[in-house]
Amino acid sequence: MQPMRFLTESVTWKGVALFAVLGIFVGLSAFTFSYAEGTSYLNNDPATCVNCHIMRPQYDAWVKGSHKDVASCNDCHTPHDFFGKWFVKGLNGFNHSRMFTTGNFHEPIQITDLNRQVALNNCKDCHQELVSQVLSAGQHEELDCLACHQGVGHAD
Repeated sequence: MQPMRFLTESVTWKGVALFAVLGIFVGLSAFTFSYAEGTSYLNNDPATCVNCHIMRPQYDAWVKGSHKDVASCNDCHTPHDFFGKWFVKGLNGFNHSRMFTTGNFHEPIQITDLNRQVALNNCKDCHQELVSQVLSAGQHEELDCLACHQGVGHAD
């Protein structure tokens, strides 16, 4: 009987409450991940982006855009290094899940400062030769490709 008594004395209401809250959080997270087809976000298929109806206009514009045959969504919207790509995908996945689950998002969808910077860095990376020509021609300010070419990947 001694082992059972020790077990019941070590269980506290705080522990039970913490375990219950953790269980609810894990259960809701698993449900949301499943409902949102979370595993599809682990690939590189642009059609994944339209799992969320709010992304349909961006996807349709990308299909008509100049980058369709040379770049997927991840090529422009995630960093090109392994860690950066998965960090940004995870952060965006968490934020999208939170916003779409609560209904707290702006319509039409707007790019965040972080994601705009990622896209800008990728413009400069993929178009490095053109960027170097612009800079050698006397452009000494911070080059902001998206100021003039904002819709290039998502033609209207």
